[in-house]
Amino acid sequence: MIVYGDRSRCVSPRAELARIAAALSAATAMRGDGRSDRMLAALIDCGELAQGLADAAFEARKVDEETPAALAAIALTVAVAKLWLQNGGGAPTAELDDLATAELPTLVSCRIPEGYAFYGVHPAAYAAAARRIRWGSPPLVIGLRSIGVSLAATVAAAVAAAAPISLRPHGPPFRRRVSVSNELKRRLAAHPGDFVVVDEGPGLSGSSFAAVATLLTSLGAAPERIAFMPSHAAGPGREASAEVRRTWASVRIEPAAWSPSDAEMAALFADAAGPALTVEDLSGGAWRCGWRGPERPPAWPAQERRKARLVARGGAFVARFAGLGRIGEEKLALARRLHDGGFAPEPLALRNGFLLERWVEGRPPVLVGDERAAFVATVAGYLGLRARLSAGPAEGSDPAALREMALVNAAEAAGPQLRDGVARRLGRLEALAAELPPVRIDGRLHLWEWRRKPDGGFVKTDGLDHAAAHDLVGCQSIAWDLAGAEVEFDLTRAESAELRRSLAMAAGAAPTRAAVEAFSVAYCAFQLGWWTFAVQSSPDADGCAARARRDFYLERLRQLAG
Repeated sequence: MIVYGDRSRCVSPRAELARIAAALSAATAMRGDGRSDRMLAALIDCGELAQGLADAAFEARKVDEETPAALAAIALTVAVAKLWLQNGGGAPTAELDDLATAELPTLVSCRIPEGYAFYGVHPAAYAAAARRIRWGSPPLVIGLRSIGVSLAATVAAAVAAAAPISLRPHGPPFRRRVSVSNELKRRLAAHPGDFVVVDEGPGLSGSSFAAVATLLTSLGAAPERIAFMPSHAAGPGREASAEVRRTWASVRIEPAAWSPSDAEMAALFADAAGPALTVEDLSGGAWRCGWRGPERPPAWPAQERRKARLVARGGAFVARFAGLGRIGEEKLALARRLHDGGFAPEPLALRNGFLLERWVEGRPPVLVGDERAAFVATVAGYLGLRARLSAGPAEGSDPAALREMALVNAAEAAGPQLRDGVARRLGRLEALAAELPPVRIDGRLHLWEWRRKPDGGFVKTDGLDHAAAHDLVGCQSIAWDLAGAEVEFDLTRAESAELRRSLAMAAGAAPTRAAVEAFSVAYCAFQLGWWTFAVQSSPDADGCAARARRDFYLERLRQLAG
C-alpha cells in the first residue's frame, strides 16, 4: 500500500538566510518564553537550510563531503542551539557572516522535519539525553538528515562538542547505507573518543542508524564507543534484518523521548486557560472513551498526535500537538481563519508546539431530515472557505503520484481487476486536476470529526493537519474535498450539485462533475491504504473498527471503478 509522502520546500539559500537573520535579531531582543519559542523556530529553520545545502552537495558529488557552505550552515545551527539552550545572548553575527560569504547554490530543497511536524520530537529531549551520558571526552556527533542536523547541533551544543557531521542515509528503505568522502573518512577515523548518532526513529528497519555504525566499525571504532540517540526506546521495527538487530544490540542506546507530563501541559497554558483542575490524556485513541458500540469511531492510535483535555476555571480546552517552529505558527494562523469563518473551535495559544483550543461538546451530526440539510449547508460554506486557502503546487502530490497510489492500493487490496477499473477512471486525472489550483484542503472529512454545537450549527474539530500531514496527498484541488464529502456523507447527486454551486459562488469556480468522480476514486484508494495499515498495526479493540472502515472504502472503490 502507498500512503506516506515527504514534504519539502524549494528555497533560495540567500533569501532563507536573510529571513533567519531577521528572525534571530527579533528573537534576541525578546525576553521570556516568547524568546525561547522564537529561538527554537530559528534553530529548526537553520537545520533545514543546513540540510538543504548538504543534500545539494551530496547530489553533486554522490558522497557526503564537508563543503564550506555546509560547514558554515552547521556552525550557525550549533550557535543558535547554544542561544536557545542558554535562553540568552546576542545574535550569532560571526556565523551569519560566514555563511553569507560562502559560495551558495541558487536553490536548495529543504525537507520538512517529520518529527517536529508530526511526531512530537523535541530538541530539548536530545539535550537532556546527551547530558545523561558521562562522556570521557566530548563525543563526535553525527546527525542523520533531515531532522538529524538540528538535533545533532543541539546535542553538540549541550555537551560542548565540536561541530557535528551530517550524513544522508540512502538506498532501499529497509537497507540504508551511507557514502562518505575519503577526507571525511579520515576525520572519523582520527577521532579518539566516542561517537553519538542522532536522528528520530528508528522506523520499521532501523537500518539508517545501523549503516553509520557499520561505517564507524569499518574505520576501527569499537561498538562500545558508539551510542545511538533515537526518539523512542522501542528499537527497530518489523523490517529490521538480523544483522541490523545485532548492530543495535552491540551499541549504547540513549533514547530522547519527549512527552510532557500533565503538570507540564497545564503549566504551558495556565495564563490562557487558568489553573487546570484536571488534565485528561486523549492520545492514542483515548478521545473515544465515551463512545460505545457501532458508533465508536475507528482510530490508528500509533499515528495520533499527543493531545489532552484540560478542565480549568476558564472552561474546558483541548491542547494538541500542532508542530514546532514555523509549522505550528502556520497551523495557528489557519485555526484562526477557520474559527473566524465559524467552522472550527476557538484557538487561544500556541506553546512549545501545542495548540490550545476551546473544547466543543456534542456529537457528530445525524444525517437525516432537517439536520442533514443544515449540515450539508455548513459543509458547503466550509469548503467555500477552504477553496480560498491558496497553496503552492509543490505542497501536494501531482496527479501521477495520486494515480500510482490508487493503482497500487487497488491491486494490493483486490487484485488486477480492480486495478484496471481504477486505471480507466483515472485516465484523465491530469487534465481534471488542472481545472482548479491546489488549495489547503481539509483532506479527510470523516463524520466523527464534526460536532453539533450546543447553540446550534456544526464545527470541524480536526481540520488543521491533513493538508500538511505525513502522507502523499497534501494540498490538492478542492475537488478532493468535494469527493470526500460525497463518500463520507453519501451525498445525493442533487446535494453534490448544490455544493458545487455554492463553491462557484464562494470561490469563483467549482470542479466539474468529472473531476469530482476522478478524485472520489483517488480519495477511496488513499483511505483504503490508510485503514489497511491501521488494521495491521492496531490491537484487536481498535482493529475491528478500522477493519470495518477499510472494508467500507474497498466497497466504495469497487462501485466507483465498476
